[in-house]
Amino acid sequence: MKWEELTSPDFLKAIEKSQGACVLPFGILEKHGPHLPLGTDMINARYASLQGAAQEYAIVFPEYYFGQIFEARHQPGTIAYSPRLQLELLQETTDEMARNGCKKILIVNGHGGNTSLLPFFAQSQLAAKKDYVVYVYARPQYPPGRPSLKSKTDGHAGESETAHTAISRPDLVRQDRAATQSGADQNRLDLPQGVYTGIWWYAKYPNHYAGDGSVENRELGEWDMKAWAAAVAGALRAIKADRIAPRLQEEFFRGAERPAGTRQ
Repeated sequence: MKWEELTSPDFLKAIEKSQGACVLPFGILEKHGPHLPLGTDMINARYASLQGAAQEYAIVFPEYYFGQIFEARHQPGTIAYSPRLQLELLQETTDEMARNGCKKILIVNGHGGNTSLLPFFAQSQLAAKKDYVVYVYARPQYPPGRPSLKSKTDGHAGESETAHTAISRPDLVRQDRAATQSGADQNRLDLPQGVYTGIWWYAKYPNHYAGDGSVENRELGEWDMKAWAAAVAGALRAIKADRIAPRLQEEFFRGAERPAGTRQ
């Protein structure tokens, strides 16, 4: 199911088997506290995508890290591409995936900083006619029964994300280093609720670390990654069965070509 490991003849068979459904795991390269790899989001998103595709077959694109991460530009190892390049590269990537037979593309997001970028990208697909549909999927709402957190604050590189990476790539987790930096909220802004500024994250977490990754919770990691994979599989089943979005998108593009002819 890994795009890069298929031969060309096998790729054709995989497209047919997947019913044209492909997954684009979307992460980033950024600091994850002092103890997790720079590619944590990318690694975990692809792990969940591959596990999900094992349950509901789809072709899974290689790890993708060309997203939004300006808030971590002050930290070593961060790769922050320009806004223009982010959108152009993502558009050309999905266009190329579609040209190769992926007519339903599920972007599985593993990075919080992409939560505004990806819906905007999906919306921008209506700017020009497409013969494929983009779907965006974030981390699932975990079902009842999720193991309890052991830490009081859990965010970026905190207990949960550390537990997830301990499942996907345990060899890359340096949990003994997690307590060498603070993941506490410094809350350095004083603005009314509803007022947004891009420096908000740095104002809270200048170490680019939120929570306590020193807390070990393998049970939580196993639960979450299993739930995430199952959710990806469920999303794949849904988009394979979806006949409405492609039909409505085609109808929309016809109307957009001649809006004066749209019935009022």
